[in-house]
Amino acid sequence: MILIVAEHTGGKLAKSTLEMVTAARESGREGPITLLVLGSGVAGVATEAAQYAEQVLVGDLPQLAQYNAETWAAATAQIAQEGEANLVIIGGSRSGREYAPRVAVKLDAPYLEDVINLSANGAAVQAQRYTYLARVTETVEADGNVVVVTAKPGSFNPAEPAAAAGEQYDIELNLPAVRVEVTGKSVEKTSRVALTEADVIVTGGRGVGSPENFAAMVEGLADQIGAGVGATRAVVDAGWRPYAEQVGQTGKTVQPKAYIALGVSGAVQHLSGMGKSKNIIAINKDAEAPIFKVADYGIVGDVNQIIPALIEAAKSR
Repeated sequence: MILIVAEHTGGKLAKSTLEMVTAARESGREGPITLLVLGSGVAGVATEAAQYAEQVLVGDLPQLAQYNAETWAAATAQIAQEGEANLVIIGGSRSGREYAPRVAVKLDAPYLEDVINLSANGAAVQAQRYTYLARVTETVEADGNVVVVTAKPGSFNPAEPAAAAGEQYDIELNLPAVRVEVTGKSVEKTSRVALTEADVIVTGGRGVGSPENFAAMVEGLADQIGAGVGATRAVVDAGWRPYAEQVGQTGKTVQPKAYIALGVSGAVQHLSGMGKSKNIIAINKDAEAPIFKVADYGIVGDVNQIIPALIEAAKSR
């Protein structure tokens, strides 16, 4: 089978899980696509997962209420071994990148990290991933009875539901004793849609001028149209915005239906994080800015004049 470890939050599948289903469908590996749902009180997640996979394995245990790298790795490796998985796909989130290498070690399997494309080359799994600060896309291969990969979020199109719902099975897990305990969590409170889940994203660059302008224009436009808020690395490094909003090679990779770039020059590192957006709209006073080479629609002009007018137009609607 092809085993996918489902990512979920708030009782719903994360968009990254649907992207991993697409990766599995494109991988060329044989066997039923299987979603492994780990957690506590995840019946609703399992039901949703059944729309996208041929079978869903549910580990619904109190010990899994909190994410733990050792626990997740042990559970994933056990199911991969019992199900004779030939491919294990884990999300390239912070937690996924933490426990995926442990799974590979337990399975004595080759490990491909942050892949943006999956296919078959004979018996080998062939993947592509960025390197040299996203200036180069390299092709790598791994051959083995089972291969472990992490899929870079935002690199695959979210999967459509399958023709028929898959079967659900409760599983028994041999979990190790927890050696590290999480004593608390802090969650950023925001009314906006999460960056990686947003269909529309408004991103600001240094061209907006100041933190105050960023709040007034980028956040102002995003709030009017129900969009997520993104930022370039230069903006984050300057302390204008939190790292959680950074889009690009060293930030998040996104693939929204519309990406609105305000005062963004379009450095290659940034383009690697949003280049697959369905529609790219760029506003920049520099007609030679690299962002216009990838934009579907471009406006050459001062964001300080254009964005207030757009916000007022959005309010009128």
